[in-house]
Amino acid sequence: MDYKIAVIPGDGTGPEVVAEGLKVLTSAAAVTGFSYQLTHYDFGGERYMRTGETLPDSAIEEFKEHDAIFLGAMGHPDVPPGTLEQGVLLKIRFALDQYINLRPVRLIPGVETPIKNKGPKEIDYCVIRENSGGMYTGMGGNSRPGTKDEVAIQEMVYTYDQVARCLRYAFEYARKHGKKARGVGENNTLALIGKSNVLTHMYKLWNRVFAEMGEEYPDVKREYYHVDATCLYMVVSPEMFDVMVVENMFGDIITDLGAITQGGLGVAAGGNINPEGVSMFEPIGGTAPMWTGKNAINPLAAIGAVQMMLEHLGEAEAASLVEKGIAHAVTKMKSMTANEMGMGTDAVGDLVAGFVTQG
Repeated sequence: MDYKIAVIPGDGTGPEVVAEGLKVLTSAAAVTGFSYQLTHYDFGGERYMRTGETLPDSAIEEFKEHDAIFLGAMGHPDVPPGTLEQGVLLKIRFALDQYINLRPVRLIPGVETPIKNKGPKEIDYCVIRENSGGMYTGMGGNSRPGTKDEVAIQEMVYTYDQVARCLRYAFEYARKHGKKARGVGENNTLALIGKSNVLTHMYKLWNRVFAEMGEEYPDVKREYYHVDATCLYMVVSPEMFDVMVVENMFGDIITDLGAITQGGLGVAAGGNINPEGVSMFEPIGGTAPMWTGKNAINPLAAIGAVQMMLEHLGEAEAASLVEKGIAHAVTKMKSMTANEMGMGTDAVGDLVAGFVTQG
């Protein structure tokens, strides 16, 4: 297969970690036999300050001609907060209808977790975050701005179709990739995360569709947890989770909590998925401007994003090699923290790429 991949290195340390991800991609392609073409885009803070442009509509049309997007990081200290996040990231997600945010939370053997007495066996689950609705759509407004009578409204809105397609994806994912399917548990379990005791109108819809659709998946065990309790359980008893499905804002919060339990933002990767269209893969961490250009940032999250991209594209052998290469690199690193790894960013990439090449 020959793939067309759009690359957005972005800001700060984004270009550095993307370079290591592409290094590993090159090795995986050489070993397993697929080919690819890259199209690089300079969207981000530097371009915005130079041109005042975030993301033109023409770029969206170009992205639609690709098989996947590989993103580094987005954000610049000299650009007002929200400008790039809304103008680039959210615009891509909404325009390409990437309605699933897929976040595996798995502790790699050898990586430290801040949770006492927990290891890879316990920290092994996945969060499926609805990615197209809720408060992130920007519905609402401000009345009498700048006065002491100002009123701010931000609305959480979901349609039946948005809820149903997210839950359908989650049930299918739990059936195919749950703990029983992977041979590490007795059940494939899907837990709906919400706040039905307070957000009663919203969760009348989510709970109804969850229950009705669940009848079609008798092989998937259903559970429900309030989001505040979930945050507690993710720290105290992470082993109780298998696959979680959650609305947009709550998902944004708990996936960052999940990231730190799996070793931090240096190892956490995610995908913005359109199952029928173009998906985008990225490290979860930000731009880390203090480490820009110092060859000190951990690239494993970006390499993990490449692994997820390969798996999504159907290159299972290549994805497996990259996953094993990441595990190999961990055994050679002193820490997952920037500037404490015992080696440079490029050396970590070399470790993974070398393992993939040798197979």
